[in-house]
Amino acid sequence: MSSPTPAPRRMRREVHGVLLLDKPTGISSNAALQTVKRLYQARKAGHSGSLDPLASGVLPICLGEATKFSRFLLDSDKHYRVVCKLGERTRSGDAEGEVVETRPVGAYSPQRLDEIAARFQGHLMQTPPMYSALKHHGQPLYRLARRGIEVERAPREVIIRKLTLTLRAVDRLEMDVECSKGTYVRTLAEDIGEMLGCGAHLIELRRTRVGGFDVSQAHTLEALQSLAAQGVEQLDGVLLPAEAALTGWPELHLSETTAFYLGQGQAVFVPQAPSSGWVKLFAAGVQGGARVAGDKTPGKPPRFLGVGEVQDDGRIAPRRLIQLS
Repeated sequence: MSSPTPAPRRMRREVHGVLLLDKPTGISSNAALQTVKRLYQARKAGHSGSLDPLASGVLPICLGEATKFSRFLLDSDKHYRVVCKLGERTRSGDAEGEVVETRPVGAYSPQRLDEIAARFQGHLMQTPPMYSALKHHGQPLYRLARRGIEVERAPREVIIRKLTLTLRAVDRLEMDVECSKGTYVRTLAEDIGEMLGCGAHLIELRRTRVGGFDVSQAHTLEALQSLAAQGVEQLDGVLLPAEAALTGWPELHLSETTAFYLGQGQAVFVPQAPSSGWVKLFAAGVQGGARVAGDKTPGKPPRFLGVGEVQDDGRIAPRRLIQLS
């Protein structure tokens, strides 16, 4: 008896760009990523900065060549809207953990909240919580925590650029937080609860901004599924270009010849380049079989090449270049 013929594998597309997803609560960032990847039938995809299942909001997903620049989004500042429950401390620091301590909630004036907010702004040393994805000898800390194992974690410096505290109800504290990468908001909530003397844990978390991207620009999974039902190509219309991950970077426009040598891995001189730092690179025409950036002449819009870094001698060294055939 012959074995059944296996079903043909679905062809994956070479699709490139940045999707701003409004991740819903209840699913992990990886589950959201895999759903998007499947909808786009994309060969390659990655997200830039996890959100817990409890959290919702902006989750930039990079497709194809845009994945080369995802770490720059990971490094960018984040903005969160947070709701904490006062008077209860949980094992995990959020609503998913069991309550381990209850304390009475006092009456806190707006002035008192402002004083506490001021104390938590600026450069802080923060110890990562056990219920986090940070790894210890290859194991995520949250897995160890679920087994009742606690390990020592080195404090890390984070920056709270802006913090506003308001009481929504007697036992509900709302926070608006603008912070650097690596900030654990649940730890911030717990620390503020201790400062208030009643304890606290996080019950709502929404990321409203990542770098230059606002949640108002993001698309829900339902909206993406509706577009996919009309044809996978409809999804391409909501993608941002790969260079969108580099908002605010200085950009340089190269001649075709200079772009060619850069594409060969050579550092090049570019007129009016910055004296230091990283830059976005654009160029004109077609070189070496790969499409590169166009100049600013009519009918030839700039096309993104990748990123480079200014060397001590003023030349631009290629660091991450896109490969589009």
